[in-house]
Amino acid sequence: MKKWYSIVLTLLLAVGIMTGCGTEKEDVKEEVQTEANQEEAAFPVTLTDALDEEIVIEKKPEKIVSLIPSNTEIIYELGLGEEVVGVTDFDNYPEDAMTKEKIGGMEFNVEKIISLEPDLVLAHASGAHNSKEGLQQLKDSGIPVFVVEDATSFETTYETIITIGQATGEKAKAEQMVADMKAKVEEIKTKVAEVSEEKNVFVEVSGAPEIFTAGKNTFIDEMLSIIHAKNVAGNLDGWPMLEQETIISLNPEVIITTYGYYTENAVQQVLAREGWQGVSAIQNQLVFDVHSDLVTRPGPRLVEGVEELAKTIYPEVFNQ
Repeated sequence: MKKWYSIVLTLLLAVGIMTGCGTEKEDVKEEVQTEANQEEAAFPVTLTDALDEEIVIEKKPEKIVSLIPSNTEIIYELGLGEEVVGVTDFDNYPEDAMTKEKIGGMEFNVEKIISLEPDLVLAHASGAHNSKEGLQQLKDSGIPVFVVEDATSFETTYETIITIGQATGEKAKAEQMVADMKAKVEEIKTKVAEVSEEKNVFVEVSGAPEIFTAGKNTFIDEMLSIIHAKNVAGNLDGWPMLEQETIISLNPEVIITTYGYYTENAVQQVLAREGWQGVSAIQNQLVFDVHSDLVTRPGPRLVEGVEELAKTIYPEVFNQ
């Protein structure tokens, strides 16, 4: 009798396990179907772009062409690298983007883009006015063209990421990306509280003889503000050119160059400038190079730029 009970119990357990497995599989299947239904329900979507034009995207894009590297970085970060079929000659990140079909630079190849049969072209306000004719040709061929805002602050970059997320059916991922970026910035701000005295910083975005810097209304100025560093050119707007005498008179404690990726020995060139020996940054050998893309390209890596500047300017606090 005991043996019989044992057999019955074993059978009941087996049935229970099988039923449980079946339920789990059904749950997973329902979850996948729900996600697919939600994604499908997001379309068609109507968005207003940077040119104040309403763009209707009928379905989740399966083929995307990006007309600026910042758009490309955002698209990849949203997990849509496989959907990217065309990028500009200047796209350099992530590495996979460099394997995609090239559609030109500021003057893009309209015929090439049309031949790629994209569901969506993500253009950019910075080049839209000079490319009106080409963009119109794409629209006339039936391709949805969305012109992304020319972000110059963290807040507008966050908005841009959300908008691209909506256009590509990845709004939830976009919102999470923004949340992660904001959390990292707050983490850096907390660390900054340990800085007892802010440093005066000069940022060179191009070297001599025509030295350009970053003034207010730029990512660089906002980044310096975030880490409690003073931009000695912060009273100027945009990207002004300064005479060497003016820079020397500002006497920055730290000099940051952003062109070392295309100029050999950028830091050494600054350190060796004639007549700069009295500048504090030169005297103390506090000249460093930070990659331009991290501090000027509106996208997910901006937070890396903030962290890089913080570690460079305040190593005693951020490299602990």
